[in-house]
Amino acid sequence: MATKNKLFKRKLYDKMLKWKQESNGETALLIEGARRIGKSTLVEEFAKNEYDSYILIDFSQNAEEVNNLFKDLSDLNYIFLRLQVMYGVTLHERKSVIIFDEVQMQPLARQAIKHLVKDHRYDYIETGSLISIRKNVKDIVIPSEEMRMPMYPMDFEEFRWALGDTASMPLLRQIFESRKPLGEAAHRKMMRNFRLYMLVGGMPQAVSKYIETNNLSAVDMVKRNIISLYEEDFRKIDESGKAAAMFDAIPAQLSKNTSRYKISSVFPGEKQDRVVDVVKMMEESKVINASYHCDDPNVGLALTKDPEYYKMYAGDTGLFVTLAFKSKEFTDNIIYQKLLSDKLEANLGYIYENVVAQMLRATGKDLYYHTIKKPDGKGYYEIDFLIADGSKVSPIEVKSSGYKAHTSIDKFSDKFSSRIQRKYLVYTKDLQKDGDTLCLPVYLTPFL
Repeated sequence: MATKNKLFKRKLYDKMLKWKQESNGETALLIEGARRIGKSTLVEEFAKNEYDSYILIDFSQNAEEVNNLFKDLSDLNYIFLRLQVMYGVTLHERKSVIIFDEVQMQPLARQAIKHLVKDHRYDYIETGSLISIRKNVKDIVIPSEEMRMPMYPMDFEEFRWALGDTASMPLLRQIFESRKPLGEAAHRKMMRNFRLYMLVGGMPQAVSKYIETNNLSAVDMVKRNIISLYEEDFRKIDESGKAAAMFDAIPAQLSKNTSRYKISSVFPGEKQDRVVDVVKMMEESKVINASYHCDDPNVGLALTKDPEYYKMYAGDTGLFVTLAFKSKEFTDNIIYQKLLSDKLEANLGYIYENVVAQMLRATGKDLYYHTIKKPDGKGYYEIDFLIADGSKVSPIEVKSSGYKAHTSIDKFSDKFSSRIQRKYLVYTKDLQKDGDTLCLPVYLTPFL
């Protein structure tokens, strides 16, 4: 979804339709995700298409008289009557939906879901960034009658749909399943398309601006505004300023190529164990993606995750690119030209790591990585991502070039050979096999 008048096709729509058909009013639906990813637009479009009528209550700006309705739930008939009068909408039993937009702003409305669902007259859809949810729900009962669906920025396929391309991803799925290369000319074109996605990102406003203007400078301004909004949100819920500063430092931390996010380099003297809750809150906001060190890689990756040993990625790679060069004006920002023309220096390769993290999260995978100390004690071999694969794990090494060496995977294989299902090198060249390692172009990551 996007800015006004611009609607984008989103995959979550079909999942929402499945919820409506299978739930039949037995549960409310909570769409949770970062701000500005298109939640409200998607939900309102769904309501228009799938119901006879709907009421959208925006708790970020609605009147106090609406909020007051949720203080006393003893007379639901009165509440529904008042809502219909206030919004000028007639509600029809089992054919209408009431939307609680930005529900984290009104905890009493969220608590009311239990009683509203039990009443069963209407369907209920909530949206929320959940960035301030902990603070706002400490005194309420969280309804168990809620089905949660995470929503992320537009993925590569949704981005291509927005640009009018519906053919590429089904073709790429066939390529992935057949394990055959795409071919030099087609691969070069697909990499150009993918690099454009990395630059614009998946925030609907940024995509819309690109389509309207074909101007990356204009897109960059949209992304800067979204980053400012996120920083402001972080400061509201974490007055120490740590969350906002940690968010800003993501590109710098990744560029150092260290084995984890080092809080002491952002806040001198600060300890990792003292910011665990801040990181958890940032992760819940879905503004960032956190990848945790898995100390003993096995199918139960979460069982040996270290909450103090993590890497942090921006939830949207388009925002990451802007964040990395936030101190410069767009005209000085050579990364746009270099990425588009495929002349990215090796030290900017962490952008590819960020986009792989984003794509894995969008397909529902949790993020884990593993390090193996080098024999000389100087540095580590690092598996960038680990995914559960059947009863085993599959290691993923990410490279920003076409260089197909995979030393880290080889060392990991030496140590954990019996636990490995498949081995993947994600890079910028066409699909090929190198021994038992499958070398995949980065645009095939969604199929892992």
